[in-house]
Amino acid sequence: MKEGSFVRIEEHPILTFPKDRRKIEFTFEGKKMVGYEGDTIASALIAQGVKVFSYSHKSKRPRGFFCAVGKCSSCLMMVNGIRNVRTCITPLKDGMDIRRNDEDE
Repeated sequence: MKEGSFVRIEEHPILTFPKDRRKIEFTFEGKKMVGYEGDTIASALIAQGVKVFSYSHKSKRPRGFFCAVGKCSSCLMMVNGIRNVRTCITPLKDGMDIRRNDEDE
């Protein structure tokens, strides 16, 4: 996938996605990105091609999007300086600063 390309579901047999959603700007690891009103943080990151959300503490292996309902720890990230935010259930807001949790803590 090319840098900056979007991966979004445009059509679905059951769900509908409004075409006129407002764009939301945020940063991930210091890089400016764009999501849409109604996105969760995780869905906006996935749409931007981000696949690694965190790393396992013991083996340091990458963790990606997993349960999508806030029950696992794969999507925990630092949002606006607050650690361990469940990004799969947290709505994206304009101006958010999103980073992977510090590995040392």
